[in-house]
Amino acid sequence: MRIRMNATSRVLLGLALGAVAGLLLAAYDPVTAAQAAHAVHPIGVLWLNGLQMTVVPLVLALIVIGVNTASDAAASGRVARRAIVVFIVLLTGGALFTAAVAPNVFSLFPHDPALRATLDSAAGAVTAGAAPLDWTEAVSAIIPSNAIMAAAQSAMLPLVVFALFLGFALMRVAPERRKLLLDFFQAIADAMIVIVRWVLAVAPLGVFALIFSVSARSGISMLSALGVYVLVECLMYLAVTALMLPVALLWGGERLRRFVPALVPPQVVAFSTQSSLASLPAMLESADERLGYPRQVTSLVLPMAVTLCRLTSPVQYVTSAVFIAWAFGIDLTSTQLIGGALLAVVISLGSVGLPGAVVFMATNLPVAQAMGVPVSPLGLMLAVDTLPDTLATLGNVTADMTATSVVVRQSRSDAA
Repeated sequence: MRIRMNATSRVLLGLALGAVAGLLLAAYDPVTAAQAAHAVHPIGVLWLNGLQMTVVPLVLALIVIGVNTASDAAASGRVARRAIVVFIVLLTGGALFTAAVAPNVFSLFPHDPALRATLDSAAGAVTAGAAPLDWTEAVSAIIPSNAIMAAAQSAMLPLVVFALFLGFALMRVAPERRKLLLDFFQAIADAMIVIVRWVLAVAPLGVFALIFSVSARSGISMLSALGVYVLVECLMYLAVTALMLPVALLWGGERLRRFVPALVPPQVVAFSTQSSLASLPAMLESADERLGYPRQVTSLVLPMAVTLCRLTSPVQYVTSAVFIAWAFGIDLTSTQLIGGALLAVVISLGSVGLPGAVVFMATNLPVAQAMGVPVSPLGLMLAVDTLPDTLATLGNVTADMTATSVVVRQSRSDAA
């Protein structure tokens, strides 16, 4: 009987086999382990480079498309525009909360100084550019003097700013020309995603090579560090999910004894399916039947929320960058944390409707680079990032319902 494994299971299997093989070889013969790690390491680098080569065109295309998608949604009426504002406020609040709390949570765990050398060697010389030295340089670097040069140098923050300007400018272009350019950028995004899927098809081999290389060199410390990353990520997901309750109470005017039971059915579906889209029918039923929200509002806001209000996405981007800073012993400034959090919100809105594994590098790399931390560990983090997916979906569904409660309250205030 043939057993079929999904993509996530194959990646996790590659991760486990690479870790076990590396640890056993390091314990048996450290010299041979180092030689084997040196031989296998280029395979992991090639795989990671395959992911990274799509980042610049994919980020540019996604941001341009995302800006125009949001503008099209806003054009459908006052409720849609109000919903988009609520989404942005919730996403920004979650990102800033993570930027403030995650560094303190990571500081509670003991730091191994050897992690820096190990992680830095995980992907060769692929590292992010250094952060600007002070706030004046940080501000002047935001707008690129040469967008093509910014793309060539993988300077992601200036590239995102250029993409935002381009996306908003297209809104002022004649409709037929706007559609032509949007179709062009959509084609670029689709082509890059096809390439990413090809690269992800050999992810088990790439992940095996990366984790084998670092495990053979560093032993158990690397695995414990990845465990810290997953644990803190889960804690951040749970924290921002819990924060949605006071938001629904204070901003949405809900009563928790009514709101919390209404959350249970969609949360159960989210927990079991790991899909916000699959939870949409349960959310609509709870909003209409249990909470008594107007159907003309929920039928518009909830589908938009599933697409645009993915609360845990910017949380994940910021947490991953803060983890790298912790592992490398880098002290992040308030400017770096706030800038990374705000960029994470923009990236989240730009990557609507795409699976996290497909755009992991395109979403995490710009934030990590904007915060001035190395990007070399991202390939390893991609392998373990699927583990907290259930909690991520739980947080997204809770945020969708919370956002709907706020929009419903504001809509009722207008009608009164």
